[in-house]
Formats: sequence, structure tokens, C-alpha cells
Amino acid sequence: MVNGLILENKVELNFKKIVITGAAGFIGSSLVDKFLSKGTKVVAIDNFSTGKIDFLKTALTNDNFEFYERDLMIKQGLVDIFQSSDAVFHLAANADVRFGPENPSKDLEQNVIVTHNVLEATRIAGVKKFVFSSTGSVYGEAELIPTPENCPFPIQTSLYGASKLACEGFISAYAESFDIQVWILRFVSILGPRYTHGHVIDFIKQLLIDSGELRVLGNGHQRKSYLHVDDCISAIFCALLKSDSKINIYNLGVNDACEVKDSVRWITEEMQLSPTVRYGTEKKGWTGDNPIIHLNTKKISELGWYPKYTIEESIRHTTRFILANKQYLEI
Repeated sequence: MVNGLILENKVELNFKKIVITGAAGFIGSSLVDKFLSKGTKVVAIDNFSTGKIDFLKTALTNDNFEFYERDLMIKQGLVDIFQSSDAVFHLAANADVRFGPENPSKDLEQNVIVTHNVLEATRIAGVKKFVFSSTGSVYGEAELIPTPENCPFPIQTSLYGASKLACEGFISAYAESFDIQVWILRFVSILGPRYTHGHVIDFIKQLLIDSGELRVLGNGHQRKSYLHVDDCISAIFCALLKSDSKINIYNLGVNDACEVKDSVRWITEEMQLSPTVRYGTEKKGWTGDNPIIHLNTKKISELGWYPKYTIEESIRHTTRFILANKQYLEI
């Protein structure tokens, strides 16, 4: 079986200079390192609201790396930063689904308005390729499982998902209106080195405080799909190399899912703990916690990409990374 990493090395992307927003984040910094390893000039933007300077430690020593610490809510100066770039990779976003209702304007401002600002800078600077990190959350509580890219869209269940869907609409309209080629990539949850947000870290933090008990939101039967960050990066490269439509939309994930109870078992085994696990009674943990996220990945696999890691391997790898890098935990 040919995996995405092997495929990627057969043909190179012809990018001399790119822009990456959210460059100090988990996925953004991994993308930075990948492009720098290929000799591409990377212009990076981050405001460090969730990103970490540690993740850019190697990049900052590279002559092909240029970094701007700034808030993308401020449009002034963006066009100058974007000039002469071959592509914009827009990864900056508020990705905290659970706490959206506590600050209803956050997803609108940090996702929709920021995306429009980035699109405008892209248009005015004359950049003709735009890559966007969307989410499987746009499918809401989908009736069709595994969920394909062309499924009927249900009612939105989270402010985060709604904001990402609004971003997709603007991006598609810009593609049609201004002759910009776009890639909309709907991720499942991403795992691996530099992971700093999500259920794996939540469970580990609880167990480091009290190794005897773990409380889980929901009944534990929620089924979720996960993708290793290395596979995510290789899938992005594959999509860019192998698709030439004006608007390219792909699900990125493993064509599989696991229950929360499975994830709990793998994490506790890696920690060598046997806690009492207390589950809730609800089918989901919070508003917007879709009980099943399992994306159909046939479209990206037809390009020749396959994941290298299983979900179990990704969760175990992530757990080991967190335990070896406790400085990223806030307890």
C-alpha cells in the first residue's frame, strides 16, 4: 500500500513562497517545518492566543522563515505581507467548540471576519491559491455515516461549525468571483506531536491530578475519528498535487472511528493506570459535541493517499508526547 508520505515525495509542489496563518499552532507549525524542509520561503503569522513560540524554535533559525506576530482582525498591512506569494494557507481560527456558547461572538470574529480579512488580502495581493482548514463539524449530526463531502447539510449544532461553514461559503464565492483556486479541507480531530487541545489532554490532566478517577462527559459511546498530524500534512500535499479544479473540497481523516471508551482505555494503558471511570448518561458531552464524527475519505484516497497511522496508534503516540512534554499542560 502506498501511503501519503511516499506519494508526496514523487512530485514536488512548485511553491517558492507561501503564507501560513496560525503558524505557531499544532498543525500550522508542522506545516511550516514541512515546507521549510523543501526549501520554500515561509511567511508566518500568529498572535499566540493558542500557538506556542516553542513550536517555531527550529523555524526561527531558518533564513527562509519570516514571522509576524499580529492579530488578523486588523487588516492594515496584510496585503504587503502577502505580496508575491504563491499560496496562502489559512489555519488561524478559534477551534474551541465546547465553550462557544459562553462567548457567542468569538467564532464570528476569529473565524468568519478573520477569514474574510485574509481572503481580501489574498485577492488584493494577487495570490491565486488559497488553502483552508475547515472541519468535519460542518456536517452537524449527519444522518449519513461515514459522511461524504456531498452529503446534504443538516442543521448546524455548534457556533464553531456554523462559522467554518460560513467561511467555506466566502471562500467558494471568492474563488468564483476573483479566479482564485481554493482547497477546503474538512479535518477530523488531529493528533500527534505538538497536540495541545482536546480530549486526550483533558483526560491526562485529570489523571495527573487524581490517578484514581476519571470523569468523562457523555456516556462514552460517542464515536469519533482522528488523524495523525503527519498524515494530515501528507494529505494536504496530496490534495494540492493531485487536484486541479477551481474549488477542491476534501474530507481528511481515517476511514474509521472509535468510541470514547476505546480512547480512555488506550490513554490509561499508556499511563499505566487503572482508574475508576465515571461516564455521564447523555449521548453527547456538550452542545455541539456531535455523537458521531466519521468522515468518508474515499475522495482523497482516490488521489492515491492513505494514512500511515491507525486511530489507536495516533492516540497512544499523542499520550506519550504529552507525558514527555508536561510543560504544555496547564494544571
